[in-house]
Amino acid sequence: MWKKCLAFLKGDVVLTASALLAVISCFLTPPDRAYLGYLNAQTLIVLFCFMAVMAGLKEMGAFRRLGEALLRKLSRERTLAAVLVGLCFFGSMVVTNDVALITFVPLAVLVLDMAGRRSSLCLTVTLMTIAANLGSILTPIGNPQNLYLFAVSGMSLGEFFAAMGPYSLLAAVLLALAVWFGYRPDPIRIELDGSAPLLKGSELAFYAVLFGLCLLTVAKALSCWALLALVVLAVLLKDRRLLLQVDYSLLLTFVFLFIFVGNMGRFGPFRDLVQSLVEGRELVTGVALSQIISNVPAALLLSGFTDQWTALLAGVNIGGLGTLIASMASLISYKQVALRAPEQKGRYLGVFTLWNMGFLAALLALAWALGAI
Repeated sequence: MWKKCLAFLKGDVVLTASALLAVISCFLTPPDRAYLGYLNAQTLIVLFCFMAVMAGLKEMGAFRRLGEALLRKLSRERTLAAVLVGLCFFGSMVVTNDVALITFVPLAVLVLDMAGRRSSLCLTVTLMTIAANLGSILTPIGNPQNLYLFAVSGMSLGEFFAAMGPYSLLAAVLLALAVWFGYRPDPIRIELDGSAPLLKGSELAFYAVLFGLCLLTVAKALSCWALLALVVLAVLLKDRRLLLQVDYSLLLTFVFLFIFVGNMGRFGPFRDLVQSLVEGRELVTGVALSQIISNVPAALLLSGFTDQWTALLAGVNIGGLGTLIASMASLISYKQVALRAPEQKGRYLGVFTLWNMGFLAALLALAWALGAI
């Protein structure tokens, strides 16, 4: 049994690392009732429900059908990459970065396999992840930290767009250049075997309704607990096997990270260090802290020490680049690669880190040019 546990932990480095961080932090902040407040039920429930709905759409062949439609319309690798990256960049502005990645990364993996371009998987998913994390910075509803800071800062929409517009524009230009120089204009060898099942309108409507309920919950128009009850009941009645296809290790990774972040936020020396660093250095501190505890908790923590909202907003949004945990949404992409192409996990981490650091350097240079640093 121990050998099986060890093999499992070795096979999921991110889960193992997050578990170790959580355990270590428990020695700094001993367990008590406050631990219950660490877990963000909204995030965990919405993520679970989205994964269940995506599993249903995959099971009925919706992704394969959509993939075949894309391959029939797009004849070159570069064009295909541009569409996949663009879907994440613009989609994240409306449905948040994590929802965009949950929706489009599985599609990308399938389409690349169908096109015989598995060798492009690491670069494509990396650019899609960067696109989701940077596209989402333009709107208050694009990611959780924007929604929170927009509410507490009292910014107008105009002020928000003015603050994040330059970074979003540069991100779009850099992504376009990355796609142009990162992919060849070679024709795609389309190998369609016609094995995708015919889509049933009633089933498609069933999952579309559940997907819509998930979006309503993201928009705070529906309780996360109501969503959980509706989705679980619907899936149990429709196909209970879908519950086995949910990536519970990803949910557990989020739980461990919430514990780590909660404990560090209550650890006095750490809080004192943050307070001493943040004043007048909101942007740089936001970027640096995001690399360790991710940008959403960094925004929550730092908002208690400053009223320089524009600099803090830019810092935690730019800080979503860099390490794998800088933005928790990035874990979604990593888990998709680990699940569907486990032999490429190590390569993906290398490619992801290299490109993220490059984009991070470019956006920090822009912040310096704008006088924000």
